[in-house]
Amino acid sequence: MKLQLQHALEQVLARNPGEREFHQAVTEVFESLGPVLDRNPHYVDAAVLERLCEPERQIIFRVPWVDDTGHVRINRGFRVEFNSALGPYKGGLRFHPSVYLGIVKFLGFEQVFKNSLTDMPIGGGKGGSDFDPRGRSNGEVMRFCQSFMTELYRHIGEHTDVPAGDIGVGGREIGYLFGQYKRITNRYESGVITGKGVTWGGSLVRTEATGYGTVLFAERMLATRGLSFDGMRVVVSGSGNVAIHAIEKAQALGAHVVACSDSRGYVVDEKGIDLDVLRQVRDVERKPVSAYVDHRPGAHYVADARVWQVDAQVALPCATQNELDERDAKRLVDAGLLAVAEGANMPTTPEAVALLQDAGVLYAPGKAANAGGVATSALEMQQNATRDSWSFEHTEERLAGIMARIHDRCAETADEYGDPGNYVLGANIAGFTKVADAMLALGVV
Repeated sequence: MKLQLQHALEQVLARNPGEREFHQAVTEVFESLGPVLDRNPHYVDAAVLERLCEPERQIIFRVPWVDDTGHVRINRGFRVEFNSALGPYKGGLRFHPSVYLGIVKFLGFEQVFKNSLTDMPIGGGKGGSDFDPRGRSNGEVMRFCQSFMTELYRHIGEHTDVPAGDIGVGGREIGYLFGQYKRITNRYESGVITGKGVTWGGSLVRTEATGYGTVLFAERMLATRGLSFDGMRVVVSGSGNVAIHAIEKAQALGAHVVACSDSRGYVVDEKGIDLDVLRQVRDVERKPVSAYVDHRPGAHYVADARVWQVDAQVALPCATQNELDERDAKRLVDAGLLAVAEGANMPTTPEAVALLQDAGVLYAPGKAANAGGVATSALEMQQNATRDSWSFEHTEERLAGIMARIHDRCAETADEYGDPGNYVLGANIAGFTKVADAMLALGVV
């Protein structure tokens, strides 16, 4: 790593102690930027690296709420507004017990580059809470969301900061959050939050976009080697929104998806994952993925293990950060893995990424591969601004075009900097240079 990058990284580590996910995200980007600084020394002179790693605003707040037994509960809420050089802050809200400032900062930092790659006019931010909606009643989730928004509302707006969903924040939570925002402000400001229901300001394809986009990126990546999803054996981690729609799109392209998972274990169905059954288990019965085998003869469940024990030609990690490690990667490579596309944010450890790249496996980082979600959120904002509503076909066509451009931009940037096929390098440099140039144009702010 160049001396300037090393110095800037040391500053980040010192200023943000204990935030290991944030450290990992910054290090991964910095490792790509040496050639950029050689060509553009003015980035160093203007302290772009240091400014880019310091969020413009970090908000932490108390979230008090009352559970169904009448007991007062206290959670912690976060919103990190990371960079607005390209537009209003844009990024999801995550409700999960693991959420702390380091997680939110890593997600916000990644979001800056992801949003840059979409070519949409949106900056990067992220937020959430250590609240766990699993096992909570609708009334408890509503009361929590209302309390959360009672503080957050003063920091957001369609021209300021536009949250969306993430892990633990789906249509139900978005509805409660938006309802409280509308109640407090007395404005039907549709563009203040995305992921809304289609009948009240949402966009068709938004639910499917992250999973669909990941597969569309992977399909274009496979095409560079004369391959496609048709007939490919695919394993997907997770069984939530992103995973389900990645499975759906991969199957539509002819893939044979044989496994998916949750935090407790994984299910294997050699006949192919039945999405109707998976949706019944997850969305209707609200049971863990182990219940899939109760509806599907021949399928089997493995508890307390990761899905990467299952052989695959294409792996789609769609669950959470650092879920695919070096040991998993080696086992998959030895079994004939051809490609990995990240539907989750930073789900592959740095050691695993290095192993995959050394083995010649096609590897698409999340900031590029899963950018379809935020891109379609931006399309939702566009529809809200014009009081318009687009068809599913038109919106999916826009999504496909965006993912194709992101892929090609990453590939062309990697070629330009002398490392063809390195999508990590391409995504990091392409995302960075656009944000950096905008920051320079706006002055020291």
